[in-house]
Amino acid sequence: MPQQQLIKQLPFLRRYARALLGSQKAGDGLVRDTLQAVLDGGVSVDPNVSSRVALYRAFHQVWGRRPVPDAGAGSAADQRLQQLNVGSRVALLLTAMEGFSFAETASILCVGVDEVEAQVIAAQAEIDQQLATRVLIIEDEWVIALDLKTLVSELGHEIVGVAPTHTKAVELARHGDFGLVLADIQLADGSSGIDAVTDILQTFDVPVIFITAFPDRLLTGERPEPTYLITKPFLSETVKATIAQALFFHQSKAEAAAAAAPSARIA
Repeated sequence: MPQQQLIKQLPFLRRYARALLGSQKAGDGLVRDTLQAVLDGGVSVDPNVSSRVALYRAFHQVWGRRPVPDAGAGSAADQRLQQLNVGSRVALLLTAMEGFSFAETASILCVGVDEVEAQVIAAQAEIDQQLATRVLIIEDEWVIALDLKTLVSELGHEIVGVAPTHTKAVELARHGDFGLVLADIQLADGSSGIDAVTDILQTFDVPVIFITAFPDRLLTGERPEPTYLITKPFLSETVKATIAQALFFHQSKAEAAAAAAPSARIA
């Protein structure tokens, strides 16, 4: 496999290694060990899979042979991540942060897909226990709203309320006691869930998951686009997994944006 293809994946591997081990120093050290092992022939790079899968597989082979102690994490999000069981942490990071499919993750870890699925479910359960919050639902179809209330409650979260219109959503949000929004796009009175969310986010910094039958209204190819989008009809497992990811990674994204802000102003 051409080295140039592997080199292109290094920024992603460094990000992953940092999150996995808890510090950039520890992560970069293991990335260097991996590259050295590849150059020395200590680990093989499978030409039959993508360059990214092959590199991450080599990384895990090196980590498995020479485990590196977890370093202390700086941010609250990092600290929560380090509290997860190692298997759950790996599965969550590979699938949620790095975007690998269950099959690709299984290939990286040299395990079965069923084992990966079990680890992801375990990670979601651990996250749900850590990050219980209050949820605002913006949805005009009451059958769907009831399904979402049930799913959210099963995860240990509380419901602030269900808003079928833009006006009601802003009214409920005004009290401010919530940490997640689940939002439809097309609401009962013809108003827009997108507009409701836009108004809410002017005051509150919370993750938003759009659940809609009209994803094309959001995926326009222009920025900003939503980080979390679920298409109706939805699977309960998809909603639960997305809620876990949104709550877990929102704070780290906010911290990264805040850290980048001074640089942007200087530029």
